[in-house]
Amino acid sequence: MIDLISIELYKIFKKWRTYIGFMAIAVLVPIIQIALLIEGEKYLDFMTRNLQQTFVFVGNLLNGYLIAFIVLGSFWIHIPFLITLVTGDLLAGEATSGTYRMLITRPVSRAKLITAKYIAGLLYSHGLVLWLAIVSLGLGIILFGTGELIVIGNKIIIFAKDDILWRFILAYGYAALSMSVVASLAFLLSSLVENAIGPIVSTMAIIIVFTVLSALNFDFFQSLRPYLFTNYMANWRSFFDDPIDMQEVIKAGLVLLGHSVFFFGLTLFLFRRKDILS
Repeated sequence: MIDLISIELYKIFKKWRTYIGFMAIAVLVPIIQIALLIEGEKYLDFMTRNLQQTFVFVGNLLNGYLIAFIVLGSFWIHIPFLITLVTGDLLAGEATSGTYRMLITRPVSRAKLITAKYIAGLLYSHGLVLWLAIVSLGLGIILFGTGELIVIGNKIIIFAKDDILWRFILAYGYAALSMSVVASLAFLLSSLVENAIGPIVSTMAIIIVFTVLSALNFDFFQSLRPYLFTNYMANWRSFFDDPIDMQEVIKAGLVLLGHSVFFFGLTLFLFRRKDILS
């Protein structure tokens, strides 16, 4: 199985589109960081302007942790598109190039073949999230240093310097789990068609529709929210609450994991019964 996964990873990283996500992050994140390096104080004043009459802020609040928090909040919506560029092509690309028949004539079961491709797709997806963490958090700390992290939401929380890093590790881990659902959905759709454009567009369309439905404040749509995986993708922010609602985090994580397992199981079921004609 390890050899199969290695082969699939080689095939993934042999294609130029694989590097679009890494290059996009490598370009856009530093641009955001440089902009904040220049205009960051104004941004911080805007964030805290309603509080400055009551509180006095001291210390280095404009630091690498705040920058990484801002970047993660901005990019988790866009990362799915970068992931579907690759995972939507894992099976559809084989159909396009006419290599399906050659694949299934290898002395490997369809189940092992699909599992190897799926794991390779997950490794790519998690690698993209890891790259985001390295560029945003690592480069952010180099440029801005460290300090306390201020989080302004329903309540204002300022985390001590030694109480932040583990939260980011868990947040990025949760983000990787969220992207696993996206990869699994694109992988499923990739098994149904013979052109990678369809799974890419369809996956993003589903994510957009589900996100819009989750945001509509009508009773009917509110009743649908618990069944939409997009409703749980932003729960990485829960790790920046105090205290953390672990019951809610575990519930959201299990929902995302369940979706991933369901999408992969359905892909495996369909592919094992698929007629390969070319």
